[in-house]
Amino acid sequence: MIKHHELFKGLGDPTRLRIVALLLVRELCVCDLMAVLRLPQSTVSRHMIRLKGAGLVQDRREGKWVHYRLKSNPIVSDLRRFLKSHVTDAEQFRKDAAGLARYSRTKRGAPAQ
Repeated sequence: MIKHHELFKGLGDPTRLRIVALLLVRELCVCDLMAVLRLPQSTVSRHMIRLKGAGLVQDRREGKWVHYRLKSNPIVSDLRRFLKSHVTDAEQFRKDAAGLARYSRTKRGAPAQ
C-alpha cells in the first residue's frame, strides 16, 4: 500500500517529476535517464530509490542493467492521467521527451537529428 506522504515526497522534487514524466514514455534504465537528464549515476540512482520507496516505480534486472517503469496500481494510473493532461506539455518535459527521442535514435545507431 502506498503511503501518501511518501508519494508526495517522491513527487516533491523537480528531477523526480521529470523522471516520472519520462517513464510515461517507456521503461528506462539508469543509463537512459543519465543521458537525458545529464546527471551522474549516483544522483539518478538516489532519485530512483526515492521513487521506488514512494511506490511509484518498479524495477527489473536484465543482466547488469536495472530497468524502471511506472507501477501499475490505481494511484499511479490516476497520476499518469494527471501528468499526461497537465504536466507533459510544460516546456521542460517537452525538452526531456525530445532529448529521449534523440538519445534513443543514437543508441540504436541511427543518426541524431
